[in-house]
Order: sequence, then structure tokens, then C-alpha cells
Amino acid sequence: HEAGAGALVSPVLVVVVIGKMASAAEAPESWYLALLGFAEHFRTSSPPKIRLCVHCLQAVFQFKPPQRVEARTHLQLGSVLYHHTKNSELARSHLEKAVTNQVPQFEDVKFEAASLLSELYCQQNLVDSAKPLLRKAIQISQQTPYWHCRLLFQLAQLHTLEKDLVSACDLLGVGAEYARVVGSEYTRALFLLSKGMLLLMERKLQEVHPLLTLCGQIVENWQGNPIQKESLRVFFLVLQVTHYLDAGQVKSVKPCLKQLQQCIQTISTLHDDEILPSNPADLFHWLPKEHMCVLVYLVTVMHSMQAGYLEKAQKYTDKALMQLEKLKMLDCSPILSSFQVILLEHIIMCRLVTGHKATALQEISQVCQLCQQSPRLFSNHAAQLHTLLGLYCISVNCMDNAEAQFTTALRLTTHQELWTFIVTNLASVYIREGNRHQEVTLMYMFSLRFCCTASSPSSSHCLRAAAFYIRGLFSFFQGRYNEAKRFLRETLKMSNAEDLNRLTACSLVLLGHIFYVLGNHRESNNMVVPAMQLASKIPDMSVQLWSSALLKDLNKACGNTMDAHEAAQMHQNFSQQLLQDHIAACSLPEHNLISWTDGPPPVQFQAQNGPTTSLASLL
Repeated sequence: HEAGAGALVSPVLVVVVIGKMASAAEAPESWYLALLGFAEHFRTSSPPKIRLCVHCLQAVFQFKPPQRVEARTHLQLGSVLYHHTKNSELARSHLEKAVTNQVPQFEDVKFEAASLLSELYCQQNLVDSAKPLLRKAIQISQQTPYWHCRLLFQLAQLHTLEKDLVSACDLLGVGAEYARVVGSEYTRALFLLSKGMLLLMERKLQEVHPLLTLCGQIVENWQGNPIQKESLRVFFLVLQVTHYLDAGQVKSVKPCLKQLQQCIQTISTLHDDEILPSNPADLFHWLPKEHMCVLVYLVTVMHSMQAGYLEKAQKYTDKALMQLEKLKMLDCSPILSSFQVILLEHIIMCRLVTGHKATALQEISQVCQLCQQSPRLFSNHAAQLHTLLGLYCISVNCMDNAEAQFTTALRLTTHQELWTFIVTNLASVYIREGNRHQEVTLMYMFSLRFCCTASSPSSSHCLRAAAFYIRGLFSFFQGRYNEAKRFLRETLKMSNAEDLNRLTACSLVLLGHIFYVLGNHRESNNMVVPAMQLASKIPDMSVQLWSSALLKDLNKACGNTMDAHEAAQMHQNFSQQLLQDHIAACSLPEHNLISWTDGPPPVQFQAQNGPTTSLASLL
């Protein structure tokens, strides 16, 4: 193998040695098997010796092998170069030769090469080359169930990345029917669940409901590998849970979420079955078990965030991120980076609510770094990133920057729910600035149109409840207190129906403020005390600061000196905590991100000398 440490085997020497082996061998192609053995040994060495592996495979061509051996060797070289080197042009050359082979009854090589080559084309932004390649392979692969299904999945994925969801859905429908014809109910369910996922993204709910009902029946009736069955169930339940969460139905989703958590626990106890399915069309899996575990953590975090269980959200985020770090040391799958970004997006919102702005800003910077490594990741999350910066700007009272960030985010998104969320927060910025009546009216009308009616484009219960709160806040600032109370009671009705704890706390404290202004101290106290209790449970630092200030003034007005002193002390503690965090955040070099509104995320930051807003504006 080696003459000494670090020495390389000469490909000519390999050819000579294997040539002598061939002359003495009984089988006419034992030289080929020997070269393959050498190549595999070098590939699987620790660390892998890819250069030597490539030398051995290249040596095959010295023997002028039969066409079938030549085609397979081109595929093997292309695969090794694609997966283990940066020589994409040479990998592409070998794969293209493997695809064009004309060896009869040797189509598997052609299909595998087409699959790898299409991936390589996509990496090189040659999508227009990848699509016809896959279509041609699909046309001639109908007698090979595994490859026909795989290539259909791959072409559907390509259309999904191009946001051509109609074409992707059509292909998945074709795949589901093909799987049914070849007797693979398992793969049929995978195609249908994938189609259901895209329909949910398109908000075609009338098509989603019957499809999910059919999928549920197929999953329950299918008898096969236990891990495959449970993975189908996880896929099905994840779609149900995300559908509920997208609709803002935090309470209604709990039974499905509990089933999902139980299902992933069952999968973690099962051992992988090494027996291959008898039907080649069943040779697929949705996600590895480890990836599914992270996904279940993720949807649990999403639920906890919407419900206002922020400590629970932070606990599950920590678990998920820890598992992600372990997985990313061994697996460079892009989906892991997507999971990481979505987890960070949710925990950043938690930090802002719980009064940890400096930590939130550092995590926003971490999302920027992840997006710098992947243009596709940045394209998918740019609007969310600017939205998070807008929320951070609100928390440090940089309202002009908040407006710029939200305006940028609106320009970058076409997703209705995210658009509505941004508009709602932008309306709150205009209201708090106080002198932007025209813009407030505009945001108010947007909020009314897109959130506050059951038949609106945004069907999210949570966002519609938030829109009523914004209308109540606007009416409060305009001095229309009875109108404000009517909107806020509607918010309370909707938030209580789905356990939206943070909206409940915000509505209660604002109602308490209105009753205090109107001189109804008893009713004000009835609102502020539960608001404070709920805000402490979340915990929401801003609502606690607001509630403690109201309790101080209420108790003082009612002559409750001791209670007023206790509330004043609480208010002082919250003020100091928020002030220290404010100074820490604005002193970070990452604070300069608030000025970024165009192009990719900046790579470096310049340190700030201090906070950009005064203590008076903060409190």
C-alpha cells in the first residue's frame, strides 16, 4: 500500500501489479474487482485517502474495459469526486459520460448518474440543464420502480426550490398514482404527504383536508417496517401540527402535538430493521430518526412560543440546538441549517420578550452568519431576519430603524401570514411615534382588512386577535376609550379561546390602563393584577414593567401605602434590569445591524461607544 508515511501509490504501479494478477486469475475481470477493492479500501480509510481511491478507479480505463464496466467506473469516479472533492468539473465530465452510456439492460447506472448530475447542475445554478435531464430519465425509468419514484421526487423538489409549487404538486400526484399501481402504499403515502405539505404552503385548505384524511387512512392501514410506519405517522402529525399553528390555533393543536411527541418517543426505542423491503419502490425514508427528533423539538418550540410558554420554548430550543451541533459534526445536510435558523428565529423573539436583548442581538448575528454560508438560506429567511431586527429596534426604542427594517421585510416577502405579522408590528411603531396619523390610518386599514375578519386572506386566529389589539391600542392613543375597550375585549375573547397568554396579558394591562385613566380604580385593579400574574408566568418583562407602574399608581390613589411601596420597588427592579440589558445590547458591535437594509448581511461590525437612546425614552 504505502512505502512510507504519506507516500502515494503510483497509478502505473497499480496497473502493472493488477495486470500480473489478471494474467493468473481465473475470472476474466478479476483485475477490475481488485481495483474496486483497492479503491473502496482507500475511500473508507480513516482518514479517507481519496486521491488513491481516484487513482485506482482511473486505472480501470488503462485496460480498455467492456462498456458496462466503463460506464459504471465513470459513475463511481463522478460520485467520489462529487462527494469528496471540489473538482466539480471533472465530476461533471464523468457523470455526463455515465448518463450517455448505451449499454442494454444497464439503466441503473444511467439513472443514478442522472440523479447525481442533476444535483451538481443545481449547485452550479444550471437548473435549466437539470430539469430536462431528470424528465428524460423519468420517461425511460417506468420499469424500474425505485429510480422512477426517486427521480420524480427529485424533479418535484427542484420545482419546489424554484417556488413552482403547481408543477411540484402535479409531479407528486403522478408519483402517488405510480406507487399505487406498483403496489407501494408506503411510497404512495410519502408522495401524498409531500403534496399535502406544498398545498399547506399554498394555503389551498380545501384540497389539503381530504388529502390529509386519505393519508391518515393509508398510514394506519399500512403494515410494514415499524420504523417506516412511525416515520409516516410523524410526517402526517407534523403537517397537522404546523397547519394548526399556522392558523394560530394553539389550544386546538395540543392533542396532535401530544401524539407527535409520543410517536417520536416510540421511534427512538425501535431498532433499524436491516431486512430490505421486498418491493423496490419502498426503498425510501422521509427523514433519519435523529432529524425527526430535532423537527419535533422545533414544532414544540413553535407551539410554546405562540402560547406564551417562553421558558418551555427556551428549554426545548437548548435541547434541539445541542442535538443539531452533534449532527452537524457528522452530517452537512442543508436541512440541519434550516432547522437551526428557524429555532434561532423563535428563541430570538423569546429573548426580546423576556428582557434579554443583548443575547437576542448576538443570536440575530448568528443567523446572519448562517445565511452568509448559504445564498439559498438567506433567500428563504431574509424577510424574517429583517423582521427580527425590526422587533429588536422596537425593544431599544430605535423607531426609525424599526420602520426601515419592517419596510425592508415587507419588500422581501410574499408569505401572507408573515406579511400580516410585519404590518401589525409596523402599525405599533407608527402608533407609538404619535405624530404619524396618515401612516397610522394606513396601517389601521391594513390591519382591519387582512386580520380582523374570519374570511380574510389571513386565516390565523392569532394574527386576527393581534389585529384587534392594535386597533384597541390605536383607539386608546386617540382617546376613544369605549371603542378601545370593545376591541380589547374581542382580543381577550379570541386569545382566551386558544390560550394566547401573551396577548391576554397585553390586553389586560391596556384595559387596566384605560380604566385607570377613566378613574375606575377597582376595575383597573381587576385587570392589572391578573395581567401581572400572567406576565410573571410567561415571563414578559415589558408587561411586568407596565403592570408594576400601574399598580404603584393605583395603590397610591387608593391610599394603600405599603402595596404602593412594594409595587414601586418592583417597578424599580424591572427598570434597572431592562436598562442594564439595554446598555449592554446597544454597546455590542452587532447593534450596527439595525442600519442594514439592503443586500446580504454585513460580515463585520464596528463597536458602538454606548446606547443610542436616553433613559427617559426607554422608561
